[in-house]
Amino acid sequence: MPIASNFTSVFSKEWEIDFTQCTPNGYLKYTDLCNILQLTAGDHAAMGGISFTEMQQFNQAWVLSRMRVEINELPQWRDIVTVKTWIVSLENSRSVRALEMYIGNKKIIGCETFWAVFNTKTRRPEALALPYDHFELYPENHPTLQRVKRIAFSGESTSVKQRAVLLSDLDIVNHVNNVKYLEWCLDLIAPELVLSGKLRGFDMNFMRELALADDVSIVNNALVFSIVKEDIACFALQLDWESAHWKFIV
Repeated sequence: MPIASNFTSVFSKEWEIDFTQCTPNGYLKYTDLCNILQLTAGDHAAMGGISFTEMQQFNQAWVLSRMRVEINELPQWRDIVTVKTWIVSLENSRSVRALEMYIGNKKIIGCETFWAVFNTKTRRPEALALPYDHFELYPENHPTLQRVKRIAFSGESTSVKQRAVLLSDLDIVNHVNNVKYLEWCLDLIAPELVLSGKLRGFDMNFMRELALADDVSIVNNALVFSIVKEDIACFALQLDWESAHWKFIV
């Protein structure tokens, strides 16, 4: 679609939290939180003429490289939330996008994301082929206290789970959807901790794509998970808890 007549560089969208997006305690799942944030980003890109459909004319797509989420509180079933988004920076093949979630006028979640333009045939990054000068950039307006970062690995790691990539893990770009990595890792933590609301933030790094039938190991090192294929890390997740006392279920 062309640039929408009502396009603005700062975009807001309302979402109602439904029961399919919630954990048994009635609060929004962390995975569905990430989905809502990314869907809002996608809607804004579509309004500005740089959506997946337009980019596919050049065999391109946006892929998520890093994500930082900071949580003051989670919304609950039936809550109406507003997600606001804008672009911090956009140049050649890279873009930093900000997102904030509100209930009424109260900000409850901040998120910064780092994206790359990816050629879906060569599977390599490349400069965005579409025009984007109509997007105003906000390089000083950050939604989180900490910026997106590269997660550091140190010390000994323990393999806690082996799995193969299934069809249900794949998205339209034909690789494992980024939210699936988060789901795989959170499923290895004691349910009572995941449901406690004590997760105050997390960072995710997406380093290499995974495809159908790939065999991977999920590895833990202190508060960092990584997903490894053939001894090469493809994903990293760093969790920020109120308390460091947590355990696996396996």
